[in-house]
Amino acid sequence: MNTIQQVQHLGQSIWYDNISRGLIESGGLQDLIDLGVSGLTSNPTIFEKAISGSTDYDDAILGMAGDNKSASETFEALAVEDIRAAADLLRPIYDRTGGVDGYASLEVSPRLAHDTEATIAEARRLFAALDRPNVLIKVPATPEGIPAIRRLTGEGINVNVTLIFSIDAYEQVSDAYISGLEDLAEADGDLSGVASVASFFVSRVDTAVDGLLEGRIRDDGQDLEGLLGKAAIANAKLAYRTFSSTFSGHRFAALRAKGARVQRPLWGSTGTKNPAYSDVRYLDSLIGPDTVNTVPEATLMAFLDHGNVAQTLDQDVLDAEREIEALPGAGISLDQITTKLLADGVGAFVTSYDELLAGIEDKAESLLSREHQHVDASP
Repeated sequence: MNTIQQVQHLGQSIWYDNISRGLIESGGLQDLIDLGVSGLTSNPTIFEKAISGSTDYDDAILGMAGDNKSASETFEALAVEDIRAAADLLRPIYDRTGGVDGYASLEVSPRLAHDTEATIAEARRLFAALDRPNVLIKVPATPEGIPAIRRLTGEGINVNVTLIFSIDAYEQVSDAYISGLEDLAEADGDLSGVASVASFFVSRVDTAVDGLLEGRIRDDGQDLEGLLGKAAIANAKLAYRTFSSTFSGHRFAALRAKGARVQRPLWGSTGTKNPAYSDVRYLDSLIGPDTVNTVPEATLMAFLDHGNVAQTLDQDVLDAEREIEALPGAGISLDQITTKLLADGVGAFVTSYDELLAGIEDKAESLLSREHQHVDASP
């Protein structure tokens, strides 16, 4: 077995954090599925690179430009087609696992991150347009996103909650999911068909905390080297402990008896940013049952080559506690950091989304111009 398959035996799924039409049509995604990849995630940055960085979508963009479709309408049509195709490739996994795995994710517009009602409306529309049982709609864990998660779950819509950085936010997310299931149960809905993951972002926490620690070491000569590179994994381990407690409790037990699934923690942002750290650091250290790790291409290839497979998520949790508790003494507020990371994450996705739409507009204009020139030059 390769490392992806070994991790599956420990209860963790490896998903691919990337999508493009070329990946699907070339058979590349099927190759990854054959290796053991059992899901796929996307975001505006990934789609911006896929659409702007290739000619794979040019014919479709030209056709929709000729029909006077807006850039946002064009993007949605392209994204829905890609996610449907990915979901179809993953459907055998979904069927084989009884709906535990085999999902593809599409995100609501990041412009709606602070608008509860608009998020709900777009999530409903995208879920209906995708028309696949094995798709997840990504909703950010903003204060406005939390009630949307409850409402959507209560309507039987699969949600991938994204941009979680703090334990407090994670607790709100899991409560929203459970409350949504309770709403669905009260309406006599089918709980067994609802899936959700809670995407807890990892490496960005280390980047932010390490930057502050290095500044204090440099400026004040504080002896803080032992805390470098510890915050992100410690934060994730404490989140996993919260997950284990929440979903083994009496409240969820009543829902489980009606067919409900746990909302699995998903480790996102697992590509290593600091070259001084192992390139598989955020995979090796975060392996445990009922979890997902969504991985960019370079990190996935590195894990296949030299990943270490062992159940690590529930190990050294007291050390993780001590590492987090040591941060205030170093003058570092993890709450402030995670609040900023959420705002920065939403902002980065909005920027990518705007660049994506501008790129589609530029492509459409260029393609229409070339088409017009070609028609004029015809005999």
